[in-house]
This record gives sequence, C-alpha cells and structure tokens, in this order.
Amino acid sequence: MLKVIDLFSGCGGFAQASKNLGWDVVFSCEIDKYARQSYEANFEPVTAHDILDVNTDDIPDADMLVAGFPCPAFSIAGISSNNYWGHASGFDHAKGELFFQVLRILKAKRPRYALLENVKNLFTHNKGKTFEIICEALTSEGYHIKSQIATANKYVPQSRPRIYIMCFRELSDFDNFVFPVNDSEPKKLYSVLQDLTIGEKAKYTLSNKLWEFLKGHKAKHKAKGNGFGFQLFNSHESIGTLTARYYKDGSEALIDQIFENPRKLTPRECASIMGFSESYKIVCSDTQTYKQFGNSVVVPLVEEIMAQMSWGVLEEELVDMLAIK
Repeated sequence: MLKVIDLFSGCGGFAQASKNLGWDVVFSCEIDKYARQSYEANFEPVTAHDILDVNTDDIPDADMLVAGFPCPAFSIAGISSNNYWGHASGFDHAKGELFFQVLRILKAKRPRYALLENVKNLFTHNKGKTFEIICEALTSEGYHIKSQIATANKYVPQSRPRIYIMCFRELSDFDNFVFPVNDSEPKKLYSVLQDLTIGEKAKYTLSNKLWEFLKGHKAKHKAKGNGFGFQLFNSHESIGTLTARYYKDGSEALIDQIFENPRKLTPRECASIMGFSESYKIVCSDTQTYKQFGNSVVVPLVEEIMAQMSWGVLEEELVDMLAIK
C-alpha cells in the first residue's frame, strides 16, 4: 500500500483516487472549512488547515505527494530563479506563492513521486516564465519532470483541459513513465444526468427572469463580437469545464429541457462529472458543493496517472513478495 501526502485537499479528489487504488493518505491539508466537512464525511479527518502553518516534522514519510495547488495570481514575475536559489531572502519573498509551500514540503519529505495539477494557462503564464521557474525549482530538488496538458472527456462528460506535472525522484521511473492514453469514446452527459423529481426539477430549472437575463446578456455580447454568455448542452454532449463559480447562475453549463427553461446541473451530477463515486456523501449546501467540485481534480484521470507513475515501486514490492516465497 502506497502512502500519500494530499495538499490543498479540497473535497477529496486525490483522496478518492487514492482510495480507489487502495492507497493510504497519511497527511492532508485544506484551509476551507466547508471543503473539510466534505472531505471528512467521506475520508479521514483533515490533518492540517493552513499550509503556511504546517511543520514538516509533523508529516509522515510517504511515497507520493499530490497537489492541485491554487494559482489565483502567481505573482512570480519578479522572482528570478537565480535570486530564489542564490539567496535565503528569495524563498522568504515567495512565501505567499503556494507552489513554494509545496516545494518546501517536497524538499523536507523527499517522496519518490509527486503529481501536481493546475490550469492549462500555467504553461503560458507570464510568457512561460512562471512554468519555467516551477520546473527549475523542482529539478533543483532532484526531481525529473514530465508535463502534459490533457483533457478529461474520455473519463467524464467534461473536457476540462489541465496541466499535469509528474515528478520522479528515480530516473528509472522517469524513463519508464508513459502518460496514460485512453482510446474510449468521449463520455456524454446522459451517463450522469439524473431523473429528477418534480420538486428537484423545479429547484434547478431557471426562472423566467433569470433565463431572459441570460439570453439578453449573450445577445448583447454577440452583437459586440464577443463569445460570452450561457452554454446550453443536450444529453448527447459533454460540457467544457465545471468551475467554482457554477453556483452563481449555472450559465457555463445549462441542460436543455424540451418545452421548459434550461436547468442547472445538480450537485450529484457535478460529483459524477468530476468522477466521484456514487457513494460519495454530499453534506454541504449547493453553493459550497458547486465550489468544491469546480475546484476538484477529475478523479479517474488522476487515478490513472498516479497508478502509471508508481509502477516502479509496485514492481519492486512484487519482486520482494516473490523473493520471500
């Protein structure tokens, strides 16, 4: 059983993937109290809250570190890699950048693997300098790096392009890793849509007022040559990306309903669109739940990446078992 450090744990995307693989999350960290409620209703108690307060001596050793680290502003532009590595003040200056908190823990615990996930724009942010600094920092800590921008629609009915950064301490693991290739057909919404009760349909169907507002908003931007506005899907399509702001009006992914106004996805449908199991307990308000799933990783995709990354250690364990016999 592999041991996992789960940073920026959210509602438990990486924890669900670890559970599916039979692995043990030995340390978790999440600052949002509502996300912690969801995590703890489905997995183990969250170990720590604010990553800035984490003492690395309190973190158990682990085989893999996972983190979908936030990237709201990423103001690394003024920090050169030379300054960072050449002066202690460089690290101090970067404390507000949460990636460097991940790096701090990686440096202290030295897991064999690390898997980092972020928005695809990280690759081009600040003309590529941000991503370059991240890779230089990881490489300087002795990790061999592979990165891949991938969509999730072969696993769930959602495109959700994201960048995945795979870090390997052992060169043999790096050399043998191949990013998972899924040859199945893209998933469609009908695979996750629920048969709603009358009350549920009324709750999630847009009011006439909101629907008219959204149509007007889209028409106004279309006249200006912009592509802003609601996105309407039928059950034989997949959505683009479920975001944390979905709770506001659902306009990024509305479900077409014949003879009725469109409706929003339900929280349970959002769970499925992110690849969580049917047994996953939804314990927070719709608002908080939408935020949590919109911030999560796609479970089956990261699960496959984690399994593919760790083949080396699993192979070693198998050899040891055979030797004992």
